[in-house]
Amino acid sequence: MSPTPGDDLRVVIDADFKRESQTRYAELRTQGPLHQVRLSSGLDAWLVVGHAAAREALTHPDLRKDPEPASGALAAAGFVLHRAGAGLGGNMLESDPPEHTRLRRIVSGAFTPKRTAGLFPSVERIADELLDALPPLGQADLVPSYTAPLPARVIARLLGVPEEEHENFRVWSRAALQVSLPEHKDALANVQALLRGLIEAKRARPTDDLLSDLVAARDKDDSQLSEDELMGTALLLMIAGHETTVNLLGNSLLALLRHPDQLQLLRERPDLVPGAVEEFLRYDPSVELTTYRYAAQDLVLAGSTLPRGSLVVVSLPSAARDLPLPDGRPTDELDVTRSAARHLSFGHGIHHCLGAPLARLEAVIALQTLLRRLPRLDLLALSSDLPWISTGMMRGVLTLPVRYEQSA
Repeated sequence: MSPTPGDDLRVVIDADFKRESQTRYAELRTQGPLHQVRLSSGLDAWLVVGHAAAREALTHPDLRKDPEPASGALAAAGFVLHRAGAGLGGNMLESDPPEHTRLRRIVSGAFTPKRTAGLFPSVERIADELLDALPPLGQADLVPSYTAPLPARVIARLLGVPEEEHENFRVWSRAALQVSLPEHKDALANVQALLRGLIEAKRARPTDDLLSDLVAARDKDDSQLSEDELMGTALLLMIAGHETTVNLLGNSLLALLRHPDQLQLLRERPDLVPGAVEEFLRYDPSVELTTYRYAAQDLVLAGSTLPRGSLVVVSLPSAARDLPLPDGRPTDELDVTRSAARHLSFGHGIHHCLGAPLARLEAVIALQTLLRRLPRLDLLALSSDLPWISTGMMRGVLTLPVRYEQSA
């Protein structure tokens, strides 16, 4: 990536920025839809903050997932390239057509509407089990006790991860997505080792789960799925397939605790929860920055010229707040009754999240169950004091201490 004059004035997307990111994004939007920034990983990038520019970037034919044009800058920053056989690579999220098309087709059968709907009883059972296990004294941190383990158990069961590995899986997968953390590489290696063992176990004794299906696709015909792609696809499903939902649940509950009138409205009208989930996705998405895209050649984006090798990320929270709402109300207002809350929180174009129906199902069940089982819920800390994920692509609250009463 070519250097930029006035580099000391470049916006830095660090922990301080992320603590007040919506305010900072709003300031950037007044200056334009596209900005040069330095990411917490140390990489320089173009940050898209406008909604129209975000849609353009997410579908631009010359913004691709192949990191080769930016390989020099990535290597200099000590970055693990996400390509087959390394990092989180070898999966559809880090691939371009035709590889992306082939890999997505293999996985898509696991996320059909029928199969997703069939998970309803399992998700509901997990939600009830977690709430049954809450301390009887009426105080708990909902992140480790509810919002984090629920999606982790769902995806672990879908993949066929043994129950005794669920906690390791949850801890390692969170760190594996935060490339700036010192433990990132160790966590990624631990998840890969866990998956290698599971893949060999499924080869020896297949079971009724998604990982066994992927192993069968790999072993039946090498042209469908290489060994590296099998590992990369399993990694994507294991990590990205649940961490996004962890943060969606935490952010949604925090939004409700900050807006007691909206919380009460959902208690009185649980039928509003499916639509409210779309509003939570718009209001405070669980993905702050999209995965990297690289300029395959010189190109123009939102009126700016980007040289070949430029790295581009899209701020989904900023894009959501830039879209005018049909009712004409301010975009920074939370309204769980809002109809058709449009957002890009599951992406746009060929990389639109394949697991979006499962994430929506989990969020609806988790919120409806909690609101039914806990008729009183109060935050035990100032919302401004709560810690957030400070690096990487995810946006999520790390702790949610509450006081509650359980229903009889």
